[in-house]
Amino acid sequence: MKNENIPEEKDARKGFSDESGLVRFTAPPESVEMDKTYSDFINSLVQDVHKTRISVVLASNSAMITLYWNIGNEILKKQKELGWGAKVIDRIAFDLKKAFPEMKGFSPRNIKYMRKFAETWVDKEIMQQVVAQIPWRSNLILLEKLNDQEKRIWYAKMTLKNGWSSNILQLQIESKAKERMGKALSNFKLTLPDKESDLVNNIFKDPYLFDFLGTDVPRREVEVEKKLTEHIQEFLLELGQGFAFVGRQVHLELGGDDFYIDMLFYHLKLRCYVIVELKVCEFDPGFVSKLNMYVNAVNRILNHPDDKPAIGLLLVKGKNETVVKYSLDGLTNPIGVADWQDKLNGSLPAELKSSLPSIEEIEASLKDGEAL
Repeated sequence: MKNENIPEEKDARKGFSDESGLVRFTAPPESVEMDKTYSDFINSLVQDVHKTRISVVLASNSAMITLYWNIGNEILKKQKELGWGAKVIDRIAFDLKKAFPEMKGFSPRNIKYMRKFAETWVDKEIMQQVVAQIPWRSNLILLEKLNDQEKRIWYAKMTLKNGWSSNILQLQIESKAKERMGKALSNFKLTLPDKESDLVNNIFKDPYLFDFLGTDVPRREVEVEKKLTEHIQEFLLELGQGFAFVGRQVHLELGGDDFYIDMLFYHLKLRCYVIVELKVCEFDPGFVSKLNMYVNAVNRILNHPDDKPAIGLLLVKGKNETVVKYSLDGLTNPIGVADWQDKLNGSLPAELKSSLPSIEEIEASLKDGEAL
C-alpha cells in the first residue's frame, strides 16, 4: 500500500534554478499540501548546503593563500640565511610538483609570486585579515599594478566590501578609483547628519569615467543618457555598489507643468532616491537650482515614509569650484557636483562581472592552485 506521507522520488526531483543560482523544488498538483511542506523542507536544506559550501570554499581559498605566504616566507628566510640564489626556485618547483602532481600551483612563475607575496605582506596577521580573504588572482593584480601598500590594502578591502572580481579590481585600479572617491564638491556636511554625511561623501566621486561610451560621444544630453542606459551595467559599476536604476526621463508634473528627471536611481544602502542630472557643458549655477527643485519634488511625490531624503548629483563637463561652492551655499537639500569624462587610459574588460567569482570559479582556482 502506498504511503501518502512520503513524497515520490520523481516529485522531489522537479526543480528549477532561480536568479540566485539555488535549485528550488516545486510541488506537483497532486498532494499539494503535503508536497508544499516537503518542498519547503528540501529548499531549506538546499540553502543550508549552498551557504555551507560557500563558507568552505572561501575558507579553502584563505588556507591556500596562507600556504602560499608560508612557502614564500620560508624561501625568503633560506635565501637570507644560506644565500640561495634565484635558481633554487626552479628546483623547489620541480620537487613540489613531484610531491603533489595533482596540483598546478607549483610552477616556477607562481612560486616567484609566492616569494613576492610574502615579501610584500611582511605582517602575517594583516595578510590573513585582508588579502587572504580575496582570490589569488586578485592578489596578483595588487602585486603587479600597485607599489603603494596603503593602496593595496584599500583596494583589497574594497574588493571584499563591493564583491569585485579580479577583472573589476583591475579596472578600478586603472581608473584610479581611490583617488576619485569622495572628491565630488557637495554640501553634504551641512545638510546631513555627521555619520551619514561621511558615508554619502565616500559614495560619490569626481570625475566619473564613462569611457565605455566609445570615442564618438554625443553632443546632446538626451543622447548621452540613452547611451548610458544602453550600457547600464557599466554605468552602475562606475556609480558604485548599491545603486539601482529606476528610470530615465522620469516625468514629474508640477503645477500643471511637465518636467523630466534625466536619470533616477535608488541607493539600497542609503535607502534614498538619487537624482542624476547630466550636462554636456560646463557648470552653470542655474543647473543647481533646477536639481534642487527635483530633489524637493521627489521627496514630496515619490518618497515612501521609510525613505530618507533624496540626494542630487549633477554631472558636468568642467566646473569652477568657487562658483559651485557659492551655488550650493544655503541649500537645505544634499547635492553633489562632479565632472564626467569619456576618455581613460586602459579599456574595460570584455566580460564584466559585478561580483566575486562564482563558487565554481573559485573551486577551479583552488583546484589549479594558481591563476596563471
